[in-house]
Formats: sequence, structure tokens, C-alpha cells
Amino acid sequence: MNDKIAAAQKVFGDAVSQAKLNLEGYAKTQQEQIEKASAQLLKSYEELNALTKGNVDAVVQSGTIVAKGAEEAGKQVAAFAQASLEKSVATSKAFLTVKSIRELIDLQNAYAKQSFDALVAETTKLQELSVKVTNDALAPLSARVNLAVEKLAKPLAA
Repeated sequence: MNDKIAAAQKVFGDAVSQAKLNLEGYAKTQQEQIEKASAQLLKSYEELNALTKGNVDAVVQSGTIVAKGAEEAGKQVAAFAQASLEKSVATSKAFLTVKSIRELIDLQNAYAKQSFDALVAETTKLQELSVKVTNDALAPLSARVNLAVEKLAKPLAA
């Protein structure tokens, strides 16, 4: 009978040892999976943080481009206004020296045509500047959108 008890104790001891080994293996596997998931989560957070910082930098860069463009446009408009005023003063002085109605009409027509041509040319220059500034300002934002789409599409493809 002692042999049966000893054999049962051995079987029970072996089962406990095996269960303990299984439990330790399971715990180790779970710990490795948790560490792997944590590392992956931390990496994703760091990538998101870098992406966000890059986005903020792109917005600042875009805003700087717009501000410089607005400053340039303001200078251009001020220069045009000054040139127009100077031309107006010169034409007004010329009006005082006319000797006939015909000369006055010709002078007025020339001034009106020149003013219109200058306005059209200035408007064209401002429009070209606006398009250039808009394209330049959108470039960093467009690059960030492309990068974000590329980064966000990666996990979907994997």
C-alpha cells in the first residue's frame, strides 16, 4: 500500500511540477507580449508626436510665407499708389498749361488710358504674386498631408 501511496504522491508531484512549469511559461509569454505591445505603443506615440510636430512646423512655415507675401503685396500696392499720385499731380500741372480744349481733351484721354493700362498691369502683377504666394504657402502643408497619408496607410497595407 505504501508503494501505491508513494506512486500517487510521485504522480501528483509530477503533475504539480508540470502545472507550475506551464504556468511559468504562460506568465513569461504574457509578459513578453505585454512588453512587445508596450514598445509598439510607445513607438506609435513617438511617431505620432513627430508627425504632429512636423505639422505644426509646416503651418508656421506656411504662415510665414503668407505674411511675407502680404508684406510684398502691400509694398507693391503702396508703390503703385505713390506712382499714380505722382502721375496725377504731373497731369494736373499739365492741365494748367493747356492752350485749347482739344489739348485738354487729348491730355485727359492720354491720362485715362495710361491710368487704365497701369491699373491692369498692377492688377496682373498682384494676381501673379497672389498665385505664387498661395502655391508656396500650400507646398509645406501639401507635403505634410502626403506624409500623413503615407504613414497612416502603412498599417492598413501591413
